[in-house]
Amino acid sequence: MVRLLKTGERRILDGLQSTLLFQTVSGSLDASLQRRQAQAASPIASISSVPTAVSGCHLNGSFLYCKDGITEYLVHTSGTGVTNIIPTSLTNCHAHDGKITCHEPNGNELQISLATQDAEAASGRKQNCHFHAGVEHCSESTEEDLAHSCAKVDRDYNIPLRVGLLFAILVASTIGVLLPILAATLVPPENFGFTLLRQFGTGIIVSTAFVHLFTHASLMFANECIGHLAYEPTAAAILVAGLCISFLVEYFGQRLAQWHRAKSACTSSGNAEALVAGQQQQQNRTGLVGIAVMESGIIFHSLLIGLTLIVSGDTFFITLAIVIAIHQLFEGLALGTRIATLGQHPPAQLTGHSHNHGTIQVQQTKSAPPASPANNHNNDVQNPPVQGQTTTIPMSHKLALAGAFALVTPMGMAIGLGVLKQFNGNSPSTIIAIGTLDALSAGILVWVSLVEMWAPDWMLGGEMTHAGVLRTTLGLVALAGGMALMSFLGKWA
Repeated sequence: MVRLLKTGERRILDGLQSTLLFQTVSGSLDASLQRRQAQAASPIASISSVPTAVSGCHLNGSFLYCKDGITEYLVHTSGTGVTNIIPTSLTNCHAHDGKITCHEPNGNELQISLATQDAEAASGRKQNCHFHAGVEHCSESTEEDLAHSCAKVDRDYNIPLRVGLLFAILVASTIGVLLPILAATLVPPENFGFTLLRQFGTGIIVSTAFVHLFTHASLMFANECIGHLAYEPTAAAILVAGLCISFLVEYFGQRLAQWHRAKSACTSSGNAEALVAGQQQQQNRTGLVGIAVMESGIIFHSLLIGLTLIVSGDTFFITLAIVIAIHQLFEGLALGTRIATLGQHPPAQLTGHSHNHGTIQVQQTKSAPPASPANNHNNDVQNPPVQGQTTTIPMSHKLALAGAFALVTPMGMAIGLGVLKQFNGNSPSTIIAIGTLDALSAGILVWVSLVEMWAPDWMLGGEMTHAGVLRTTLGLVALAGGMALMSFLGKWA
């Protein structure tokens, strides 16, 4: 009996000790939890010192951030008197009632706190916002965020930086488009390096049409600020319209050239030299029409990217400017290689127009070898000019075409500087206008790149149709390289 009593007492004592230990640990955990909650409720609990001022204020999505050295602070703008103008800095910061308060330049008070990864969760909103081609796109937003993101946002822009980069992009565009034209005065257009440049340029234009322009147009028409479109494939339909316009312009240009050729054949009957000159003149007109169509698509595109570059936020401006400078350099090379061969017939296909079936041909001399079927299909004149012949298109015409390209993006940037304070990239009319021009330009460049450049060079008797193994391999590498490079740049512009 005594043993049973002692055993029961020990069990009771052990139970009491366990209960006391549990209560002690629970009390410690509750106190720790209360301290953490108090720290979370107080924005300055984890800050060793209160900044006197913060600067470098910028928007990230719909949130405003400022910096004190390397420390970043989130500015709490809800429920305050913050204006629509984004301040560049906040001053007179001080701690008050466990919070850090700073003043805007107009005197309004704003609360700030350390920027943490859960800042968006703390505010009850989650957004994924980014700039693409200078236009801000947001996703995963609430209705409140959508109304905010579609409103006009006034920003403080770095004007001197934008003016300086305007001239930098002018230089990049000029170098890109003039380099092949000037090089063509030193080396013949059938030079191996020119062949690679032309194929590289073809890849650039193909990728520009699909990866840049059509993607941008699709993003514009999918923007929530314009609401739901009853006709969803709007961007694709406008692209098809661009294709049709390009076809009609070139078709009637071809018919007009054929009419002039037939007329000159009647007046120069029996004169072989005059007939050859007429054939060359017809090819020059056709080549100019093709280049004009190609440049029109590029110019619309370049004007838009110049405008959207200027109005993009400072947080994205430098990155976008670098990408667009590279973009203009290589797009200029693509256009310049085609302009350079205007009027120079040895490389056979300037812009893919030499493959039309002519009705009038010059009779071959007895010493000339018979032309191959491919050459019969691709040359209205059976005895083309010898290699190295002086171009029949004046250099002034080529420089005018090059100058139009070099100036158009800086012109777009200049327009952007003029409307910087009034431009609203979230306005439905602005979004629809940009999307329409992007899709139309995409259609034009799809026609030019596939019908005028790629297919004629490789399948319709052009310079790559009967090329050797080495030239064919390197040409394919150059073609794929142009596509890959411009597709890579499509991530930003």
